[in-house]
Amino acid sequence: MYPVLKAREAREAVPSGSGSESEAKAVLRRTAGHLLDRLPQLTDEVVALIRKNEPAYRERSVDPDALWQEVHRSLHYNVGCLVRPREMRESARRYSWRIGTDRAEQGLPLDAVLHAFRLGGGAVWQSLLDTAARRDPDGMRLLVHVAGDVWNFVDEHCSVATEAYRRTERELSWRRENKLRLMTEALLKGTVRISELPEIAAALDLPERARYAVAAVSGPARAVVRTGHGVPRSNAAVRLLWQPADGTDLGIVLLGEGGPEQLARDLTPPAPGLGVRVGLSPAVDGLASIGQARTLAEKALLSCPADGEVALLHDHLPAALVVSSPELSAVLTERVLGPLLRLEPADRDLMLDTLTAWLECDASAQRAGERLSCHRNTVLNRLRRYERLTGRSLGRPLETAELSLALTARKLLGL
Repeated sequence: MYPVLKAREAREAVPSGSGSESEAKAVLRRTAGHLLDRLPQLTDEVVALIRKNEPAYRERSVDPDALWQEVHRSLHYNVGCLVRPREMRESARRYSWRIGTDRAEQGLPLDAVLHAFRLGGGAVWQSLLDTAARRDPDGMRLLVHVAGDVWNFVDEHCSVATEAYRRTERELSWRRENKLRLMTEALLKGTVRISELPEIAAALDLPERARYAVAAVSGPARAVVRTGHGVPRSNAAVRLLWQPADGTDLGIVLLGEGGPEQLARDLTPPAPGLGVRVGLSPAVDGLASIGQARTLAEKALLSCPADGEVALLHDHLPAALVVSSPELSAVLTERVLGPLLRLEPADRDLMLDTLTAWLECDASAQRAGERLSCHRNTVLNRLRRYERLTGRSLGRPLETAELSLALTARKLLGL
């Protein structure tokens, strides 16, 4: 408040119509020149004022010597700007920009930085008034005419520092997010070195040694699963860290006391029809195994039987084996189902549906007939027809297993 009171006293002391703006600016330049002659002392005063009135500048992260140098250079440019505005203006703005940038990188609050600027501005204004009062009492009364200019100057540099701070803050935030994304990507790809794991664990706030799984989510509406619908609620110990990928979103899952089975119950995708499927890996030990879990989750996703379902890998191991080797699956399908696939479409589909129902009904012709709405003998006739067409026997366990794999491959791979 003191500088404002002094300004008011000076204004009241100036006779109406006296003291032109040019004369006031001349007084300002002369007085500012005297401040430059005592810049180290003024720097001491400003540093003491900032450290007294702004707690953030008393933190250990703020080196007192570095702060003194910063204030000294800032005063050199800014007070010098009052003396030689055309020569010093850009240098003063660049240094204020640098302060905003440095303080953002240091993590000092923006409010604290702006408070320090205004404290410095107030100290400079007070020193201008005091110096003019000692050296040029008559001229001191003219300074009131440039008070607005001085404080506008302070506000301008607060704005410069603010813009620099916020731009740097955005860049730092982007760098942090990009770094976390790259760390997550490296974990999922399995390219992390063991020596890097402690740093990655700290950055991602994940324990290095814990039980993890990976969730793979595909489909045009997969974001629905990621952003609320299906986020685990009943098991508070579970955490998910999502990573978008081409056509598939991958989630690193920190398991609580429950395992992937609990997660499968909690992480339910939207209703069928939206094309969303989820594959879950088995539990693995430690961040170092995330890459392996990612591979298994993708296999589980490929083996997911239908939209709107969650596939646990260990519940779909035969299907996972099939999708893991499409080339071999194609050879197997041709060997086991080739003659059927060359029938007329309606006849072909009838035979394939019958074989599928028979296998799903544990080789019971009676139950398969009930599912297909036909007599058990009809089912048996179709099974015998399959054997005649292919030369294979459904009484041999190995050939029955191959049939099951071939039907799965046709369903999942569209063979």
